[in-house]
Amino acid sequence: MPDWSYHPLFKPWLSILPGNAGREFIHRGMSILSQLPGGRPFIEFLGHMSPSEKLSRNLFGILFKSPVGLSGKIDPKLSGIHAFPNLGFGAIEVGPITKFPREPETAACLSKTKDALILPEYAETIGHSATKNKLTKSQTVPVMIRLEEPLIIAEHLKDVGDAFIIELDLIQSINDLIHIKKVLENKPVLLAIRHSSVADNLLKLQSASRLVDGIMIKEEFILTDGKQILPLRQTDRIVHAVHMIKNEINLPVVTSGGVAEPADALALFEAGAELVFLSGGYVASGPGLPKRINEALLDELGYERKELPGWIWYWLFGLFILLGGALVLFFSFTKVILFYDEAFLQITRLELMAYNPNLYKFMSHDRMTLAGTMISGGFIYMQLARHGIRYGIHWAKRAFNIGAITGFLGIMLFLGFGYFDWLHGLFWLILLPFYLMGYIKTRSANQSPSSKNRTNHSSWKRAIYGQLLFVILGFSFVAGGFVISTIGATYVFVDTDLKYICMTPDQLNELNEKLIPVIAHDRAGFGSALFSVGLLVLTLSLWGFHEGSVWVWRTFLIGGIPAFTAGIFTHLYIGYIDFIHLLPAYFALALYIGGLWLTKDYFKSRI
Repeated sequence: MPDWSYHPLFKPWLSILPGNAGREFIHRGMSILSQLPGGRPFIEFLGHMSPSEKLSRNLFGILFKSPVGLSGKIDPKLSGIHAFPNLGFGAIEVGPITKFPREPETAACLSKTKDALILPEYAETIGHSATKNKLTKSQTVPVMIRLEEPLIIAEHLKDVGDAFIIELDLIQSINDLIHIKKVLENKPVLLAIRHSSVADNLLKLQSASRLVDGIMIKEEFILTDGKQILPLRQTDRIVHAVHMIKNEINLPVVTSGGVAEPADALALFEAGAELVFLSGGYVASGPGLPKRINEALLDELGYERKELPGWIWYWLFGLFILLGGALVLFFSFTKVILFYDEAFLQITRLELMAYNPNLYKFMSHDRMTLAGTMISGGFIYMQLARHGIRYGIHWAKRAFNIGAITGFLGIMLFLGFGYFDWLHGLFWLILLPFYLMGYIKTRSANQSPSSKNRTNHSSWKRAIYGQLLFVILGFSFVAGGFVISTIGATYVFVDTDLKYICMTPDQLNELNEKLIPVIAHDRAGFGSALFSVGLLVLTLSLWGFHEGSVWVWRTFLIGGIPAFTAGIFTHLYIGYIDFIHLLPAYFALALYIGGLWLTKDYFKSRI
């Protein structure tokens, strides 16, 4: 669940559900989706959250794909255990686990001021048997199990955990630790301690350090009225505790909690933390927080961007589509009906104009809207090639390929109409080698994006809503393209079309039986173009939102002008101004303007 859906759509009503119903609804829903055929690819499509291979690290003999983990406080019932690995996490903490289940006396929630996570005094747990059953199913990331009763339940969970976490206060003697390590068959064991207790327990930690594999520094809580109050922002104090341990003990340090935004996690990594587990900050900032941290960490690493020379073929592909759209626009304002159209129809444009001027204008309007869509699509292709594929950004190439392949497949729509103009076919034949050359020469484009975003500032919060508008816009274009293509392949006209033309399909057939195939061809061409451009807008909206990427905002701004101008101005130009017919265009224009306004500061930020 990306932030653009979590904050505007789900969070407002999930928070008012009684008890932990909201948490369980969303966790179970994500887990069910992730286990369906194609579920994980769909989640990846919506969020593109997989971390870069450059962020992977080996710790305790375990490979972590990302140094960002999820605290066990967030999912005590393990309802979302199958979903969280798809959100950019490199590890999942489970627990604390006890022998028997324990129901919470109060519900988990954020404080009214949204600056603290509130949990029951005694942590909710499903018991060791249910935990084992949940974890016997294959996991895609390492699982670290927190044992609340280690001497009793370690034996039962040794085979389902990759590493184990034990509270320092639960270790009464070194012999206890030796026994637990033996039971766990020397799997990695970390000692957990609150950051406020580190200074007073350094000697105890030093004594135990020869038997354990690492130390976890936890966030502090305030106990009041049977509830734990965990402030979201504790980074400075956890950083201080990390420094103390690093100066005295030669062990890996892991932190849990105290992270509300990417800058907090970066501070912990800089202090020496090897892994950072999220708790309340994940709930407050949204499921996109691990992705934002991964991208910020990648930006901090500062890898030099290398250019892929093959990007120019993709750029030329977009340029030719733009020029083709400009040529179609020129003809739609002048001849409309070209010589090969006349040859097929066996009627001249002047004769058609004389018979029914509105019919002639209607045909020009289809070609004008196609032209505007092609110009917009061509510009988006050029931008993706120049600013994304040029530097090997994987999502940009993937977006380009999705749009281009669906555009090529759209040619199949024309085969059933009995009319296929040679110029259209020649155009696709010219484009194909440019696409293939670009695809082949940029095969190494596998770089993950980095981001300048560090904080939950106001422009980021507005951009979440703006991203939602662009996502809806992309979906609307895709749906509109599908509907128009379907209508073009079946009924050809809608009622408002026939009302404007002042003719029925039967009358059109009586005039010229080849007229409807030509119109259907034009409608299918426009529908196909709108479908592929809609996919470009959608993927750009889903994957291209990174603070400071002003080129993405300019792509939306400039890329939208030709399509909206042609789509709306064309109807005004020919007098086809039925409100219901134009309502989808007005709706899309409102989404476009709102998205630009809400995201402007975020994209233009210069950090």
